[in-house]
Amino acid sequence: MADNDQTPVFQIQRLYLKDLSLEQPNSPMIFLEQSQPHVDINLGLAVDPVGEGMYEVSVTATVTTTVNDKTLFLVEAKQAGIFEIRNIPQDQLQPILGIACPQIVYPYLRAVVSDICTRAGFPPVLLSEVNFQAMYEAQQQQQAAAGAPN
Repeated sequence: MADNDQTPVFQIQRLYLKDLSLEQPNSPMIFLEQSQPHVDINLGLAVDPVGEGMYEVSVTATVTTTVNDKTLFLVEAKQAGIFEIRNIPQDQLQPILGIACPQIVYPYLRAVVSDICTRAGFPPVLLSEVNFQAMYEAQQQQQAAAGAPN
């Protein structure tokens, strides 16, 4: 009887830190620099099916901090979650994977990046809030403008 159940399911199965890298190629001399650092932050999002109705959604942040063209530090962190998503109409699945899931994963990524920067001996880098809905909609518009098939 339970096999015929068509109730929509959205559950977090697990949240985890998938990858973390810290590089300080110019230590310890870089700690003597007095100039204001330049911080460059790039975010990435990936969705991978891992089984029937199961998806891994990962958000990656790459933080490159430089002073006078020398790398102060480079942090790359990938936070992921496994989500069970079943009995959801196909037109609603992509927005869930592209908006709802990253919104759940991202606060954990923010904490990891801040913590690793502090543990490395630097002030914390606080990643700003991200509007994943606006990012998703912009991506959809870019695909439509490029003539991508629906």
